[in-house]
Amino acid sequence: MEIRRAQLAEAESLANLFLRSFRSALPTVKLAHTDDETRQWYRDHLLPETDTWVFIREGKIVGFISLSASTVEQLYVDSRETGKGVGARLIETAKQIRPKGLSLATFAVNIPARRFYEKHGFKHVRSTDGSNNEEHEPDVYYEWKPTKE
Repeated sequence: MEIRRAQLAEAESLANLFLRSFRSALPTVKLAHTDDETRQWYRDHLLPETDTWVFIREGKIVGFISLSASTVEQLYVDSRETGKGVGARLIETAKQIRPKGLSLATFAVNIPARRFYEKHGFKHVRSTDGSNNEEHEPDVYYEWKPTKE
């Protein structure tokens, strides 16, 4: 297994992993964009504009995390890899890369993700009605700050 920076040539693979993972984890949430629009956004925006890391197992990308200055923009794990430590390794990598703290948002209906973030030290800071996201789904915002030793 390996964690390394994503390459632009992997944009389509990451978009496809996102699409599979999203549909598996959130079957009641309608995506705001077509699959092709999503793939283009990954290629033209997500990879060039974020610090994206991939988790490789047996030569395949099974998860990734994308970071902006202090925000987890994306964290997705192949549904067949859920519960095998992929997300935990990616979130720990993010904490090492951004040691001053991180924030993120997840949909309120994504209870497994909310439990995951809380287990990894993220604190709920606010909730919204979803009017500020393209899917119009209620959000839950979290923050992680390092503990002072």
